[in-house]
Amino acid sequence: MGDLRLELPPRDQLAFLAGLGVLTALELIEWPVALAIGVGHELARSRHGKVLREFGEALEDA
Repeated sequence: MGDLRLELPPRDQLAFLAGLGVLTALELIEWPVALAIGVGHELARSRHGKVLREFGEALEDA
C-alpha cells in the first residue's frame, strides 16, 4: 500500500476551528451555526474558490 499522508491546516486555522469546537461544546453556539461559520471561513480562505467549485461539481453529480 502507498503512504497515507494527513495534511493538517495551518496553525491559525486549527486554532480557529478549535475555538469553534470549544464554543460548540460549551453550548455557547449551536452546531449548525458552528458548521456554517466553519464552511464560510473555509470558502473565504480558499484560493480562487476551489472549494466552491468542488462543491458545485459534487452537487451536479448528486
